[in-house]
Amino acid sequence: MFLGLKIAIDGPAGAGKSTVAKKLACRLGFLYIDTGAMYRAVTYEALLKGVSMEDEIALTDLARNINITLSVDPDNETRIFVDLMEVTREIREPVISRHVSLVARVSGVRRELVRLQQQMAAAGGVVMEGRDIGTVVLPDADFKFYLTASPLERAKRRARELEENGHRIDLDQLAGEIAERDKIDSTRVTDPLRPATEAEIIDCSAVDAEQVVQMIVEKVAGRIG
Repeated sequence: MFLGLKIAIDGPAGAGKSTVAKKLACRLGFLYIDTGAMYRAVTYEALLKGVSMEDEIALTDLARNINITLSVDPDNETRIFVDLMEVTREIREPVISRHVSLVARVSGVRRELVRLQQQMAAAGGVVMEGRDIGTVVLPDADFKFYLTASPLERAKRRARELEENGHRIDLDQLAGEIAERDKIDSTRVTDPLRPATEAEIIDCSAVDAEQVVQMIVEKVAGRIG
């Protein structure tokens, strides 16, 4: 019934969109595409190669030539590879989170990755999540959702995620970093973070991922059924 659909999920850092999108894709049997991981992969390569966050030409060239591939393992977890080397864990390190918005604001980087993302989604049957999916990457998406949550709840969720990976977190510092990312993402000149006009906005502050997935499935089924 849902075959061939394109579902766009956007939202700020820590809103839970990655978890929801992953579970939704599994539920529907769709391909899950984490566009944020792609920007993180470019950021990882830039830091590894010593490319300045201010050098837009070099960052764009890096994005144009980087070989990013995504695969899903038997546990339905997305694995990220750069030039055939897995960087799934590396791109989630706090240092990447602190720099990724600086890379993502570069128009040339966005142009190159949007082109790649559109190619990935061309056949449909995808759940794609990020910050500009409904507005830029998939403006023709069949369904668009924008997930948000209170700043404190987003900071707590991100802290739990990082602590599960062995990092010691100062919640106040993390909340400040998330606020700074929000500011950069929402005020950048190219493809700023904002809900698509027709997007369904879902506040995830008081509901868990499974509940949000169920809400989305019901909305999709109700509109096409």
